[in-house]
Parts: sequence; structure tokens; C-alpha cells
Amino acid sequence: MFRIAFVLTVTLASAAVFAQNASPVSSTVHPPVLDVTSIDSSVDPCTDFFTYACGGWLKKNPIPPDKISWSAAAKLSDDNKVLLREILEEAASGGLPSPDPVKQKVGDYYAACMDEKAVEAAGAKPLQGGLERIDRMHSKGDMARVTAGMLGQGVLFDFQSDQDFKNSSQVIAEVDQSGLGLPDRDYYLKTDAKSVELRQAYVAHVQKMFELLGDAPGVATSEAQTVLRIETALASGSLTQVERRDPKLLYHKMSRRDLERLSPSFRWKEYFARAGQPGLRSLNVTSPEFFKAMDAALKREDLESLKAYLRWHLAHANAPYLSSAFVDADFDFFGKTLGGAQELEPRWKRCVGYADNDLGEALGQAYVQRAFPPEAKQRAQKMVKQIEEAMQQDIDGLPWMSSATKQQALEKLHTLANKIGYPDKWRDYSALTVARDDNMGNVLRARVFEFNRQIAKIGKPVDRGEWSMSPPTVNAYYNPQINDINFPAGILQPPFFDPRADDAPNYGDIGSTIGHELTHGFDDEGRQFDAQGNLRDWWTAEDGKQFDQRASCIADQYSHYVAVDDIKINGELTMGENVADLGGLMLAYRAWKSETRGQKLEPIDGFTPEQRFFIGYGQSWCSNTRDETKRMWATIDPHSPDQYRTNGVVANTPEFQQAFQCKADSAMVRKKSCRVW
Repeated sequence: MFRIAFVLTVTLASAAVFAQNASPVSSTVHPPVLDVTSIDSSVDPCTDFFTYACGGWLKKNPIPPDKISWSAAAKLSDDNKVLLREILEEAASGGLPSPDPVKQKVGDYYAACMDEKAVEAAGAKPLQGGLERIDRMHSKGDMARVTAGMLGQGVLFDFQSDQDFKNSSQVIAEVDQSGLGLPDRDYYLKTDAKSVELRQAYVAHVQKMFELLGDAPGVATSEAQTVLRIETALASGSLTQVERRDPKLLYHKMSRRDLERLSPSFRWKEYFARAGQPGLRSLNVTSPEFFKAMDAALKREDLESLKAYLRWHLAHANAPYLSSAFVDADFDFFGKTLGGAQELEPRWKRCVGYADNDLGEALGQAYVQRAFPPEAKQRAQKMVKQIEEAMQQDIDGLPWMSSATKQQALEKLHTLANKIGYPDKWRDYSALTVARDDNMGNVLRARVFEFNRQIAKIGKPVDRGEWSMSPPTVNAYYNPQINDINFPAGILQPPFFDPRADDAPNYGDIGSTIGHELTHGFDDEGRQFDAQGNLRDWWTAEDGKQFDQRASCIADQYSHYVAVDDIKINGELTMGENVADLGGLMLAYRAWKSETRGQKLEPIDGFTPEQRFFIGYGQSWCSNTRDETKRMWATIDPHSPDQYRTNGVVANTPEFQQAFQCKADSAMVRKKSCRVW
């Protein structure tokens, strides 16, 4: 279940795809894993290590006008997009049917997306079919029929497949809370001045979108208020972000009839039949209270109000792919007002992103061939094994954990699967129709293709080889139900990882990322799943208390840090990521020391090996972020701001303090040090 996969942020017979046009990228000038020009030596590392390690970078890297933040990861992602653009343009350039169907598909998708003239000429016409289906609703009972035709668009709720929490070998059906236009329930329910201001701006945006659909201003104003009212009702029944971090609160397996009793106003039998699951008998209902709130809203609202809600979500889900009027309106609110971006990304970047989203493993085959040589994969695999060995040593040596729990923890560690670079088996897109002259149609068909692919898993054994990220993605994740750690080829690039670089910053950077994802298997959420991925308490009661005390120390520490203005970090929301950051760094340090044992390591560029390790870690988090984005992320993001992912971690790390000879009263030396792993 990707919802609780723990993310860092921020493909074989088909491997010959694009081989004719493939060219190595070894001549590319890569940024170093440790960049001495990014350091601000005027800052004391014991006072503010983030600014010391990144001060030069921060000055040289202002946020581009089309970004809400700019970081080392964002820069690498942009670099990856340049390579993906080359691949897509080559695939799209022929204009004639290609003998390679994969190349043909990604090329046609990109060509259709880049045909701005055709997209502008179409205007809102691609929505016409959906608008007509909504208009033909004769009663509120038609909600099931119409929402089943809007699959994958977040209308009312999400219907998806998922691993059974209590039987991880099987896939079951699941319904989950959704139906909101704003990023989170709190945007509807908080009463502070900024939240009220954002809601007013949201209503104005929704009104604008109704006007683009052809509604008169007065009608659009009323409809926008209706949307806010309905979405507020759904938000009131939704779990908070912190509550959703507890998997026990997300598992309520029940029969379809039980769900029908929760929300009798919705025709579930018809919905499931139209969604391809006519015989569905049982499923997981993540939030029963949400479906009660949904039912109350369906009873309370009249037919015309529900039509307005559906029309809004049809426009909202598809606005980025329509003509410039829709794209600009969508960006004005979600990009500018919520995120603080000043300009829209150029069309080619958006089209590359859409292609990666809809055809990621088709596009990823060519990316891997150009950007991820076998020796890079082998080096990464070696580092993963070393960090797993460090985790075993850590578990064996824990003074607070009993032997019974240690045995279970080691079983989980030894069962964990490592996925490096790309899948062993590429996804088959042959059932997806892509037309060179139908941009919006390609998006809609890709959405339905992915929905059907997910729903087809219901009732079948889990495919443990599947990935949830495409190979070019600059990110990583741990999935507690699969019990695997996943590192796409996209992040295994300089400046995060370079097989030719000095070991110290390599381990400090990508090594700590590997350790981070590994630690997620044993953070406050991950520890609730056993070696096979079942939700089961395998801890003794006393060991569970000991863990909670240590994790609470970290939550309390981060809750004192300011995210932006007067908004502090939510230490409960970010607890798992903070635990993983600290544990990941220490595992990487232990692995690095093991790798270099017996070697005579000399200073480089005036920095000791230990200092280079920690600078490598600090520079992995170099970033500038807009205040609007900081405010949004403080509400919805389980990760702490990057400066605290640096300073908050090293302040708990004696090895860092020794490396830089920090005095006991330094800011980077916590009097009450926190440590779990």
C-alpha cells in the first residue's frame, strides 16, 4: 500500500529498447558528491551545520521562478528530465509507425502532449463527455454510475487494491477517504487567519473554473460555495495526517453489506459492478467515519449541488492537460497561491513529467540504459549489504531490547528484499492505447489503464517484484507490507552517489539514504509489521515501551523547531522520518567505518575523513524553499524541513561532535541526546 510506504522526500528482454539511438552519458560533467564550494566556512559547523555545509550552495542556487523549492534533489531531477526529453524527442521524431511498440508508444504520447496548437484548439471539448454524463443525472442515485466513470480522479472516495494487512500474501479491495480539492482536511477546518484567507482564494479559484466551463459568474459563485460546503463535510469525517500514520486505524475489513450499511445513500453494488468488481464481497474500509460523513452529505445535498461538485472535480482533475486557460487558472491557485511558484514550468518539462507518470517503466528502460551502468548497480548493492550488516550489529548490541524481540527483528532484517535501480520484469503497456493526436484521451486512457491494472490484483497473490516508483525518479522508499527497500536509478546519480568518488561522502550521502529506508522497517509505523509484512505486534510489552520512550524524545525535539513564521514542526507527524534520518546516518557511519577498516585515510581538501562523511550528509539536504510551500508542507508532509533533517540529526550524534570538536555548550550538541537505532 503506497499510502504508507515510507518515502525519502524528495526495467530484460525489453532492455534493448531505444538501443539504436542510445548513447552513453559518461561524458557528462557531474557535480561532486562533496562540493567544497558549497561550504560556508564563515559559519561554525557546531553552531549551524546545515548553513556551514550548504551556505555556498544556498547563495548560488536561488529558487527558479517555476519551482516551489530548489534542492540538490530537484536539480538532479531536472537533469534527469533533460535526458528523458532527449529520449522522448528521439522516439517522437519519426512521425511514422516504429517497429518498436514501446518506443512508438512513448513517442506518440510525448508528441501529443507537445502539440500545443491542437490542445489549445480543443479547449474544454475533451471534458464534454463527462459533463454530459453529469448533466444526464436524474436522481442522487445516479452518483454511483457517474463516479464510476470518473475513476482515478479522487471523486468522493478512492477505490483501489491493497495488500491485506493481516494476510500480506493476498490483495484485497479497499475504499479510502478522498474527495477534497485542497491538500488536506485541515485546510477546511482550521480557523486561523491564513487558513481563512486560503479558503477564500480556493473558492475564487473554483468559481473561475466553473466560468471556464461556461457558467455565468453569479451561478459559478454559488457553485463554488457549494463545493466548499460539500468538501468541508467530507473533511470533517476524514482522519488527520497523524492518525493515518497508525496502520491499526486504517484497517477495518468488512463485507460489502457492512459498507452499504455505513453509507446506504450510495449504490455500492452498481459502483463496484461498473468499476470491474461485480462479485466483490469484502474489502478494507480505511475510515468508517469518513463514509458515514459522506453518506450524510449525500442525504443532505440536493441533486444540483452534487452535480456542481462532480463538475468541479472533473475540471480539477484534468485542468493541467487542457488548454492554457485551464492550465493557467490551475497554476495560479495551486502553484502560486499554495506553493509560491512565480512561473509555470515550460511545456516540455510538464510533458516529460506526464510521460514518466503514465508510462514510467516504458520510458525508464531507455533511461536505465543511458544513465545506470552495471557497475553502479553493483556498487549500490554492496553498500546496501554493508548497511544491513551494520543494522544487524546495532540490533545485537541494543541494551534496551530483549533477546525475544531481537530475534524477531533480525528475522525481519534478513527477510527484507533489496531493489536497486529498476524492476527485474518490466510493466506491460500493450493494453494501453496511445494516439499521436489525442493528448487528453491519452491521459484519460492511461488513468483507466492504471486503475484497471490495480483493481485486477484483487483476490490474487501479491506481486513482490513490483515497484511503486519509475526508474528515473529521484527518491527512494520502504514498503512495510512487502518488506523491501527500493532505490530507483534516478537517485543513484551524482551528487548523491558516484562509484568513483571518495567513500566518506558517498556513505554520508547515499549511504545515509539507504540506512534511512532500512530504518523505516523499524520506526514507529514500520515496526508494527512483521517479516512477512503482516500487521502484528512482535514486540514484548516492555520493549514496546522502551521504543516509545526513545521515539517520543525525537518527537519532542522536533516539535520545538519552527517550520515557518509561527508554525512549528508537528513532531508526531514527522516522527517516523526523523527516526529514520537519525538511524540511517548512524548505520551509514558504521558501514563506512567497516568498509575502510585498516585503510590509512588522509584528509582531502583540508577535511578529515570523518568531516567529509558528515559534510556529504549535510550537502544531501541543501535546499531553498518558499514560505508558502513551508506552510503547506508543515500541514501535510511527514518529513521535517531539510535544515532540521541536518541539524536535528547531527545534534544527537557524538561522532559528528567529535569530528568537528564541538564544545558541550554548542548548538549542535543536545544536552538530552535522542537515539532509537
